[in-house]
Amino acid sequence: MEKHNDSTVTKFFLSGLTDQPELQLPLFLLFLGIYLLTVLGNLGMIILILVSSNLQTPMYFFLSSLSFIDLCQSTVITPKMLVNFIMEENDISYPECMIQLYFFLLFAISECYMLAAMAYDRYVAICSPLLYSIIMSQPKCLSLVLGVYIIGIACASVHVGCIFRIDFCRPDLINHYFCDLISILQLSCSNIFVNELMILIFSGINIIAPTLTILSSYVFIIISILRIKSTEGRSKAFSTCSSHISAVLVFFGSAAFMYLNPSSSSSMDEGKVSSVFYTIFVPTLNPLIYSLRNKDVNIALKKMIERLFF
Repeated sequence: MEKHNDSTVTKFFLSGLTDQPELQLPLFLLFLGIYLLTVLGNLGMIILILVSSNLQTPMYFFLSSLSFIDLCQSTVITPKMLVNFIMEENDISYPECMIQLYFFLLFAISECYMLAAMAYDRYVAICSPLLYSIIMSQPKCLSLVLGVYIIGIACASVHVGCIFRIDFCRPDLINHYFCDLISILQLSCSNIFVNELMILIFSGINIIAPTLTILSSYVFIIISILRIKSTEGRSKAFSTCSSHISAVLVFFGSAAFMYLNPSSSSSMDEGKVSSVFYTIFVPTLNPLIYSLRNKDVNIALKKMIERLFF
């Protein structure tokens, strides 16, 4: 009779970022500071958008959803990582590992489509400004955000569901600081053809669909901006997109660097280092990008500070 995974492996061990004891405390303090900044930045952005009347637009509704995704994704990864820095054994139970993997995939995939939804919003705002309030109505915005999460839930469910069909054999050491899909599959002693096929299919869909949406939106946006005769008008139109462009470049650039590294003997160790930027730094950068490069956010932030302290 075929053994199930819970009869062979009940927990995994995470190799973490480094095995050098002298680096554990400095890294713990570094990533604790980054996590606190992530929570403060994204939670602050969500609250600011909720309480500021001048930010009650579709653009900032999507931005608050993006901040929620970043906050959740960071919370899925970083707290367990911080615990592992101060514990002697970096273990994680099989159910906890599957839960971490599920929510990591859910929020990572959702962020791809949320950035695509934000690109569509900017396309409508610049290319069809007179119809913007009709096209981007509240029900339409809610439907887009709901669709983003449904896609994330569906893809994560398929990937984790396929994990349950395979067996794991010792050694049960995951060469990563969190339960990453590829790292988990490398521990399998079963046929993982179906898992690899699902990764290929869903990765293709989840890369091509958002990328084409973003690229096509910005092609039409650029064409519309070039038709604007005044320099001031062009500058104003472009400024509404600059923050989103920065967020897209940071997210997709870091993800590409993480997953498109050529395979080598040290590729997994290099992948761990590069994935730190993708999973930990990107959620911190997004609220900074939108607060530093957005006039409306800066004005709303100043008003809220004045109300709180003056």
